[in-house]
Amino acid sequence: MLQADLHAHTYFSDGTFSPEELAAYAVKQGLGAVALTDHDSIEGWSRMREACQKEGIRFVPGSELTSQWRSKEIHLLAYYPDENHLEFCSNLKKFQQARTLRIHAMTEKLQALGIPLTFDEVIEVANCNSPGRPHVARALVEHGHCRSMDDAFKKYLKKDRPAWAPKFRIQADAAIQLIQKAGGVAALAHPGLLNQDSVVREILELGLDGIECFHSRHSESERLKYRQMAEERGLLTTGGSDCHGRNKGEPLLGKVTVPMEWLDRVEELARSRKQDLTNS
Repeated sequence: MLQADLHAHTYFSDGTFSPEELAAYAVKQGLGAVALTDHDSIEGWSRMREACQKEGIRFVPGSELTSQWRSKEIHLLAYYPDENHLEFCSNLKKFQQARTLRIHAMTEKLQALGIPLTFDEVIEVANCNSPGRPHVARALVEHGHCRSMDDAFKKYLKKDRPAWAPKFRIQADAAIQLIQKAGGVAALAHPGLLNQDSVVREILELGLDGIECFHSRHSESERLKYRQMAEERGLLTTGGSDCHGRNKGEPLLGKVTVPMEWLDRVEELARSRKQDLTNS
């Protein structure tokens, strides 16, 4: 039976695939649907929609929003938000501006360390509206300052390393409300990466619609645990590979999938929510 991968990125954030390459690879992996969830961006939607239509698979429009709760960075998957919703789109621009300011801060710190990497060189590598640390790492490698992206993160870009810099993050409860006001479905991304289930339980009380139970870095026991959390609270279950293209060897797309019925429930909630918003 056909399956869905509900978490993937393109070069419109920190992936390496174009939307067309992502759609073609999804077909190669035998998928029936794929979600484009670039960080703080919907920039690739139009091309991804066209590519999926051409390939004969379902396109799931999404975005992965970066938020925070109790000093923890929380990632939220927004499925089917209205791409013309003014508040949602204006906030995406704000998040993208925060990302750009962070690149400025990191390149300034690198230069203070004697590494002559410029903001423009990173932006040239990024070539999108949502630049992030992976683009800085890639630029450090391409300009001969580090051996690999892992080397760049370990030396300079991880938290508490000399070139790390914070960025503005919306509060998690506000981000959930923003997604839902735009008619979208809000799911907590990769809860296992938080390494703190007490925080996960707090986030689940903020009005979330679902949990990403299946993820490429979740163990089988974590998958079962988060499915149980979702079922106990009447929340939707989602899952995906979190594919970033060929950043780290073989692409992950299709390695973690969920039944199409799970996607149907997500789409049904989004459709119902949009209808309610129209009628209100």
